[in-house]
Amino acid sequence: MKNHIAIFALITISICAIPVCTTASAQSIIGFTPSSAAHETEVETKYKSIPSADEERRQHRIFTAEPHIAGSKRNNELAEYIRDEWKKQGLEDVIIRRYDVYGTNPKSASLEMIAPTHFQATLRETPLPGDDDSKNPAISSAWLGMSISGEVTAPVVYAHSGNPEDYDLLRKNGISVKGKIVLARYSNPYSYRGFKALTAQREGAAALLIYSDPAEDGYKKGKVDPDGPWGPEYKIQRGAITYDFIVPGDPTTPGWASIAGAKRIPIEDAVSAPKIMAMPISWHDAKPLLENMDGPLAPKEWGGGLPIEYHLGGERVKAHLKIEMDNRIEPYYVVEGRIRGSELPDEWVVLGNHRDAWVFGGVDPSSGTASMMELTRALGKLAKDGMRPRRTLVVCSWDGEEVGLTGSTEWGEQFADELRSKAVAYINVDEATSGPNFHGQAVASLSPMLVETSRSLQDPSGKSLYDAWKATAEREKEEGKQSGQMNDSGVKDSGLADTRIGSGSDHTVFLNFIGMPIIGLQFDGDYGVYHSGYDDFYWMNHFGDPGYRYHTLMSQLWGVTALRLANSDLLPFDFASYASNIRRFVDDLVSNNKSVMPTGGATPLDLAEVRRQIDAFEAAGKKLNDSLIRKLASGPIDPKLALTVNRGMMQVERNWLNPDGIPGRPWFKHILYGARFTYAHLELPGLTEAVEGRDWPTAKQQAEVLQRALEKNTALLNELNASVNP
Repeated sequence: MKNHIAIFALITISICAIPVCTTASAQSIIGFTPSSAAHETEVETKYKSIPSADEERRQHRIFTAEPHIAGSKRNNELAEYIRDEWKKQGLEDVIIRRYDVYGTNPKSASLEMIAPTHFQATLRETPLPGDDDSKNPAISSAWLGMSISGEVTAPVVYAHSGNPEDYDLLRKNGISVKGKIVLARYSNPYSYRGFKALTAQREGAAALLIYSDPAEDGYKKGKVDPDGPWGPEYKIQRGAITYDFIVPGDPTTPGWASIAGAKRIPIEDAVSAPKIMAMPISWHDAKPLLENMDGPLAPKEWGGGLPIEYHLGGERVKAHLKIEMDNRIEPYYVVEGRIRGSELPDEWVVLGNHRDAWVFGGVDPSSGTASMMELTRALGKLAKDGMRPRRTLVVCSWDGEEVGLTGSTEWGEQFADELRSKAVAYINVDEATSGPNFHGQAVASLSPMLVETSRSLQDPSGKSLYDAWKATAEREKEEGKQSGQMNDSGVKDSGLADTRIGSGSDHTVFLNFIGMPIIGLQFDGDYGVYHSGYDDFYWMNHFGDPGYRYHTLMSQLWGVTALRLANSDLLPFDFASYASNIRRFVDDLVSNNKSVMPTGGATPLDLAEVRRQIDAFEAAGKKLNDSLIRKLASGPIDPKLALTVNRGMMQVERNWLNPDGIPGRPWFKHILYGARFTYAHLELPGLTEAVEGRDWPTAKQQAEVLQRALEKNTALLNELNASVNP
């Protein structure tokens, strides 16, 4: 969330971010004829002049004024606010869609250490000087969405990050967690809290506590809120523990929409519904537990930022935990609006951001929602001024993302057939900004288009967004944070966009279930208050984006990206780039599993034919690229030809779907992209999981699925090339 920059149009035009550039520069736009590119430049120039930092700040304040968890009165009021604003802004077909889903809310919780001494956990965040919102009595105490209710008194065991290998180490030290309370941390290495919960559940733990260690996001990183961006002593990272890496959305309607009259399965039978008590705590509340633990000294790498010796525990510290939850069917609301296309209304570009927040959601998601409101205002103004997009833009405010990617999943499941027929792509913005560092994510066929688009905008640093993005990528490459390709001059353009796409946000249903190409956009920085009551208006104005310059840039970037997809003569896909990525995925699979797939000898799995089909797909992609370059350069495209080519290119992503899904997780159907249980990216998911599990019959079957999909898409590209060159 990588190949060389593309192709498709030849023209000298000025594409400059307002108010930056006034002199002409040579630039082409992928997918546009010369005359269309000239018009697109005018549209983009007008569009980029509309978003305002003052309006971004005003909207951000509206969305961060009160806590608004999914299902709450305030969150539902914000749905109505968005609906009314979109109507005023000029969006069409604005509607609020209701989904009755299995939701989650806290009733009460308590945690006390009863041995070897007594300590009553606060389970609350103390107000911060200067931050009036942190005093809001509506801020919840500690809770995790989808925890079960229960009560237990038991010894406490420290399990580091709560991953399977951590329990292996505990076993080696003679420590069982069965019937005990497990204390884990956010998280080194990273893993989604739901996977921690599932792992603890599988290990027989009675309950799970997850705390924020200052080594990850607190004072060990730098100054803490209110003096800096990092998490203070009482910071609590709320979140859900839904097993949405198995099936996202409403657990009682797996694979179909939770609309009126929908059939439901019992929650007891829902594979995505946890069966364990779980709660987050601050390091303030975790420290007394940790410093009183007995048992072996924890390994050095298990140590954190607290001034104590970390022990594994298991007997000496005993705690009493009680959690009461209100988990039941309740309504969630998705707001949908559109600007109908002037020429191709039945081809859709979908844009979305979720609305629900664990508290105020200063970064997550209210920065994205504020940017979305300026996006829609600017798009509405263009339409009113006669600059209507060729294709339809569909904009959605999702509900319940934080609980289990719920609103987007239910909407996607409801309209899956229509989306597979009409959707060009989905552009997701979750957190618009927590800092100045841009990270763009895209399926590989849209990576060159995203890189090119970044050249047309100016970063607040004074550089182009492209140059700022490249500088970030090069710095992170040096720091070992990402795997972009390097050459003598730094990260190549083909390595800028992240094409390794996991889960954890609203793009999941569109990519993994429907088969839509996706793009994800985000600016980030030092951010230690994630999912806490301190992620608020104060934090954003002092640390995240003072002046709302990156909010404004996000609105510009989001809109320009959407307009290029909506207005292009021929859709800006580069399938040669896609082939190059698939080859890299296969190479990585082999490289990462050398112990079971030795090179230079007989292997349990022969991927030679898969590699031949990747080569054929790449050759077909290059031929199509060359044909489209020539066709676009020659002038206007015949509408019938454009329809044939565009519809064919839209089908490519759908052809990566396996109707049977990933073995063991049939909801996830994409054979190139998936997610591990940690939310981390997982390429070639069915094949990779089979290889890692040494399940060679399944691996062979999954390789054949990949081979057939490559053959099918190669034939499709050859057909499209023939239609362009009859």
